[in-house]
Amino acid sequence: MERSVPSHTFALSIVKQSMRGDILRAIMGERRQLINMAYRMLGSVAEAEDAVSEAYTRWYAMSPEQQEAIETPGAWLTKVTGRICLDVLGSARARRERYVGEWIPEPLPERQESTDPADRITLDESINMAFLVVLESMTPAERVAFILHDVFRYSFPEVAEIVGRTPGACRQLAASARRRTRASHVPTTPSADQAGIVRDFKRAWEARDIPSLVGLLDPNATATSDGGGIVNAALRPIKGADDIARYAMWISDRVGGMTLLERAVNGQPGLILQRDGVTVSVMAFAVENHRITHMWAIRNPEKLRPWT
Repeated sequence: MERSVPSHTFALSIVKQSMRGDILRAIMGERRQLINMAYRMLGSVAEAEDAVSEAYTRWYAMSPEQQEAIETPGAWLTKVTGRICLDVLGSARARRERYVGEWIPEPLPERQESTDPADRITLDESINMAFLVVLESMTPAERVAFILHDVFRYSFPEVAEIVGRTPGACRQLAASARRRTRASHVPTTPSADQAGIVRDFKRAWEARDIPSLVGLLDPNATATSDGGGIVNAALRPIKGADDIARYAMWISDRVGGMTLLERAVNGQPGLILQRDGVTVSVMAFAVENHRITHMWAIRNPEKLRPWT
């Protein structure tokens, strides 16, 4: 005779399966938030995705009983992802010291490659290129504390759990990061104004109108390019409106069949340069007092995959 399963055992099994299903839905619902957080911490889509994947790998490596013992899975995933990002930032400093030329954060297109909404990064003021470049000047602990508290509104006791410092120390880290952002004068030009100035810059560049280009640039403007040692790019920032305008003309002469297109870059008006239909450069801008103060040209093909 077959042994019957006690009804209470069967009911308990159903309850456990339901609980695990609820937990699974809860943790998968955290993915977009984690990707957004990790991109702002690391400035790289690929590294952000790797960090989040590693956090999920650690979750699934636990037994069902261990998972059920975690009261708030989302908080656990945030803590693990934050710590992974902190480790990556520490090693990234050494890697970027060996990087050929200038390192610029990976640019985001308006329409992102992923078809999964959970992998898409929210485009807001906290990912414009000027802001991300300032984040690069911070220590890993400053950057993580600042992003968690000022951008994602985690409390300092929660930040302390991730950074491994006291809440008071994390408060000081965030304050130091805040001072860096204020000292860098991250511009807040409305997108509509910036779009008009970037459009005028595009037209002047296409017309090879050097005086107009110079007039659109702040006299102390800076242009930075990132080729990663893979393609040609200026190894040091170019400073001054005249030199930047001449460099733009040099690019026009060097890149035959160049096409300039207006595109949103990290949520702000920018330009992309295409040759034979392939994107070879993505340009982001900072505008202040109706003039371009900074230009960032990302040419490293490894950072242009979402654009091609």
